Amino acid sequence: MSQRKKINKNNSGSGVDLLDKNESKNKVKPPSKYQVVYYNDDYTPMDLVVISLCHFFHHSVETASGIMINVHEKGKGIAGGPYSKEIADTKVNNVIQFFQGQGYPLLSKSEKI
Repeated sequence: MSQRKKINKNNSGSGVDLLDKNESKNKVKPPSKYQVVYYNDDYTPMDLVVISLCHFFHHSVETASGIMINVHEKGKGIAGGPYSKEIADTKVNNVIQFFQGQGYPLLSKSEKI
């Protein structure tokens, strides 16, 4: 790439640096990250929430129990992340299918960080 400048008609040399203009156009913004969040309900057993956190997010039983307590007491808890949008959405779908298969309505969503 050459470092040419756009020169005004009066040749004052105060034109726009094309190299800087192209560099700002080509900057790539990193993709957004997402987390998977569980929301509290009055039906899903706490033990099943812990089991799902261990299975889908590879948490220890102690960590999963802490997340489950957050879900129970604060209304929601971060199950996992950060992930790309596709991975977070896949995990959410797997979790929802798991709970529906067990007959429980636990809500899980991916949220942008």
